[in-house]
Amino acid sequence: MAFCALFFLSGCTSLVITRFVGPTVENLQKQKDVDLVCEGAPSFLLMIDSMLASEPDNKNLLITATQAYGAYTAALDVCGRNERAGVLSEKSREYGLGLLFQVGLCKGSKVPLDIMHQNLQNFGKADVPSLFWGAYGWAVWLQYQGGAPAALADFLRVEQIMLRIIELDEGFYHGSAHLFLGMYYGGRPAMLGGKPELSKYHFGRSLELSNRQLLAAQVAYAQSYARTVLDLDLYRSLLQEVLDFELEDRPDLYLANQVAKRQASQLLQEMELYF
Repeated sequence: MAFCALFFLSGCTSLVITRFVGPTVENLQKQKDVDLVCEGAPSFLLMIDSMLASEPDNKNLLITATQAYGAYTAALDVCGRNERAGVLSEKSREYGLGLLFQVGLCKGSKVPLDIMHQNLQNFGKADVPSLFWGAYGWAVWLQYQGGAPAALADFLRVEQIMLRIIELDEGFYHGSAHLFLGMYYGGRPAMLGGKPELSKYHFGRSLELSNRQLLAAQVAYAQSYARTVLDLDLYRSLLQEVLDFELEDRPDLYLANQVAKRQASQLLQEMELYF
């Protein structure tokens, strides 16, 4: 702590991010013990909060914060501590919106859709990391809002950002913009505004761009699309693919893929509730 304080007093936060904070977030995804992440990550998150209190407009630190809070929130869901996930997702949203504001996209979550669409045209490929992680932090919070009307309106804004990312660099972070859109379009039946064919297309691109190695894509495909259209064979095959995947094949995605494996196992156990 004294070492970190020395850097803060010297105004060298960027050096801390480069040499310590960034690699720590990367290491978080390599962790094999989800329970250890659940128990040990809070101290790291508190440190990020403290750093952002000093430099709230630091773009790299905001990206790191949305990544860390998103990963931790997903781990809490699997650890059976959902009551904390909803609360912590608010931090993910705060930092995601802060990032979008910092790069000049919007001043808040209520920016009109037409203004957002117009502003998005001013961004290029170099802006994709900020756009994606900002929208990601926002989306993490949205999944815990239980379909509230305000949340549904926010989903439309995140959709616009993800569509622009696909135009600029569809392969960014394993095609995760396609993954979001697959979930968004596939989570509702067609009669309630869902778009199953679009969902299927985006999930297909997500799997292709990730080489089927980001297992969250298969889990979401099964949960959001296959279950909605009552395709039992697809549901089973996607989840079994997740269970058969060797985690050591992608050590950089170990945490996310381990979480996906636990989710796949649970979804298979619940199969008779939906088919």
